[in-house]
Amino acid sequence: MLPALICALVSLSLADNFDTAYPELEHYRTIYVQENGPQLSVVTEQSKMVSRRGGNATLPCKFHRDASLPANPKLRIKWTKLTSDYLKEVDVFVAMGFHKRSYGRFHGRVYLRDSAPTDASLVITELTLEDYGRYKCEVIDGLEDGTGVVSLDLQGIVYPYFPRLGRYNLNFFDAERACREQDSIVASFDQLYEAWRGGLDWCNAGWLSDGSVQYPITTPREPCGGKNTVPGVRNYGLRDKEKNRYDVFCFTSNYKGRFYYLIHPSKLTYDEAVVACQKDGAQIAKVGQMYAAWKLLGYDRCDAGWLADGSVRYPITRPRRRCSPTEAAVRFNGYPDKKHKLYGVYCFKGHN
Repeated sequence: MLPALICALVSLSLADNFDTAYPELEHYRTIYVQENGPQLSVVTEQSKMVSRRGGNATLPCKFHRDASLPANPKLRIKWTKLTSDYLKEVDVFVAMGFHKRSYGRFHGRVYLRDSAPTDASLVITELTLEDYGRYKCEVIDGLEDGTGVVSLDLQGIVYPYFPRLGRYNLNFFDAERACREQDSIVASFDQLYEAWRGGLDWCNAGWLSDGSVQYPITTPREPCGGKNTVPGVRNYGLRDKEKNRYDVFCFTSNYKGRFYYLIHPSKLTYDEAVVACQKDGAQIAKVGQMYAAWKLLGYDRCDAGWLADGSVRYPITRPRRRCSPTEAAVRFNGYPDKKHKLYGVYCFKGHN
C-alpha cells in the first residue's frame, strides 16, 4: 500500500511541474498522433502463370489508389525480370501516360492489358524459353510505390546432357552453349525439382541456371550418395563457373514445326544424314526437339537415328521388347563414329 501511495504522489508532483513549465499545453494533455496508411497498393491475383513456348501469357497485376488522391498523369508502371542474382533485374516494359517502352529481347512482344484504369497486367507474346522466370510489377505514384511478383512457368521437359567429349567436360558457359545448341536452356532448380518429382533419376551431377551443381535421385544407391540415403535432389552447391566441369541439365518446351524419322532406303553416315534432311527441306533434329516430341507429343519410334550433336537416340513412349522393355524413355546409343553406316536420321522442319 505504501509504495503505491508514494508512486501516486510522485506522479502528481511531476504532473504539476509539467503544467507549470508548459502552461500553453494545459488543454492538450492528450496528444493523438495518426500516420496516414499506404495510399497505393499493388496486388497480383495469381503468383504463378503457366504457358508454353510460342504461346502468350498474361502476368496479372492491379493497383489501388486512395480515392482522395487527384489523378496523376505521371503515374509509372514498370515491369522487370528477376535473375538468380537478386541484385540484378532485367528491364522488360515501362509505361507512363501515353509513353510506353519495351526493352531488349522483349521489344515488340510485351504490352499492358489495360482492361481497367488500375490494370497493370503485362501480356507477353510469342514466349521463348528465356522468358521463364520471376517478374516484378512496380507502380510508382509520386512518393508512393508498390510492388508484386509473378512467376512464369513453361510446360516442358528437363533432360541430362553431356557432349561428345564425354562426361564432366563442361564449365558453366560451355553448358549454356551446349543446351542452346540443342534447342534448350540450362534448367533452373525449380524445373529440376519438378522433374525429380516426376521420376527423373540421374546419377551424374549437372549445372543449373543459378550456377549450382545438383542431380536428382529417386532410387538411392551406393554410387549416387549412398544406398541408405533418402531420395532427393543432391546439391554440390555453387561452383566456379570457369574452372569446374560437370554435365548439365537442359530444359526445352513446345516447338513450332514437325519432328520426324526420315524414311530412307539405306542406313546413313552422319554426313549423309545431314544431307538427307536437307534434301527433304528440313534440318537434322536436335536433342531437345526429340525430348519435346517424346514428352509433350507422345512421339514413339523404335529406330535409332542420328541427331545434330552426333549422338544416336530414339524415343519410346510405349515400353516393349527390343525397344525399351522396362520404361518410357529417350534411349541413348552413344556417340558412334560418324562414318558408320548403321543408323537412320531424325529431321526437324520448322514452321514460321
